[in-house]
Amino acid sequence: MRDIQKVLAALSSPIRREILTLIWDRELSAGDIAAAFPVTKPTISQHLAVLREAGLAASTAVGTSRRYRARQDSLRGLHGALDSPSKWINADDAPERAASSVCTKPVVVASTEVSTSQPVTFAAFTDPGVFSRWLGVPVTLEDGRFACTMEWGTSIRGRYELLCPPELIVMRWDFEDGNVPVPGGEMTGYLRIRPRDQGAHVEVHQLVDTAAQAEFMEGAWAMVLGRLQAGVARASDPDLTMAPRPGRPKQRGVLSLAHPARRGRPARRAPERLTAAPVTSHVRAIRPGEDAPLPASYPCRAPGTPRSRRGAGQTGARPRR
Repeated sequence: MRDIQKVLAALSSPIRREILTLIWDRELSAGDIAAAFPVTKPTISQHLAVLREAGLAASTAVGTSRRYRARQDSLRGLHGALDSPSKWINADDAPERAASSVCTKPVVVASTEVSTSQPVTFAAFTDPGVFSRWLGVPVTLEDGRFACTMEWGTSIRGRYELLCPPELIVMRWDFEDGNVPVPGGEMTGYLRIRPRDQGAHVEVHQLVDTAAQAEFMEGAWAMVLGRLQAGVARASDPDLTMAPRPGRPKQRGVLSLAHPARRGRPARRAPERLTAAPVTSHVRAIRPGEDAPLPASYPCRAPGTPRSRRGAGQTGARPRR
């Protein structure tokens, strides 16, 4: 059980807060931590001891040295109590605000836990062979542009705007029933993968504009993450086979959009709801500065390098290791 007084005392020091930020999502030695501050190594060792005593940091012995990492769960639920009274009050006398256009948009947040490691899970979204296997339909991926058609006839087209292996993917994408989506209507989504115990935590932040989009995206991402959870381990093993999903109607009692009798007819859109897998999802407003999507510890790059390649176009394609 946390000793709140020890936690509050440990966090009263700006240096200890900086140390926590430095080791929040990575493991560093005491020497690496000390090199980031204009104080002596013994002083840093004292700060690290305080953080460990308060349960805010954990250390692991590696040879003759120790490596430190923040215990993120130790601060769960405490941020509200730690905020200064004036934190959420804007500074006054800032006429430059009039030169900007600002709005608050809702965001759908969907998440799940998988048994595969963070790098393997990241590859499940960037290797088209593995992607095809766990999603159950052929996925192509070239120069950051991805495309697939779901088994009920919905065509998906998108682009990875930013890749930060092995944690973050920023994408813009759109879809249409029975046809290729018209360019210009793409929506932005952030997919973040974090290590968790023996696997990984996958979380999607999907920006939406309307309540109808939010309702649809809750069902759509719950389905996608449910398939990921159920199939990513098997899909990442090239020695195991996975059959593609057979074509089917989008809704019971309605002809599939892929059926000849439906081609050329106006598409009908309805939320896809497959929620058998334990996937959590909710909609909330995202505040400026919250959940900053760019982790400092990973090099980010725009897609389009030779590392991106086209998938084999078959769900049985053997993925890279």
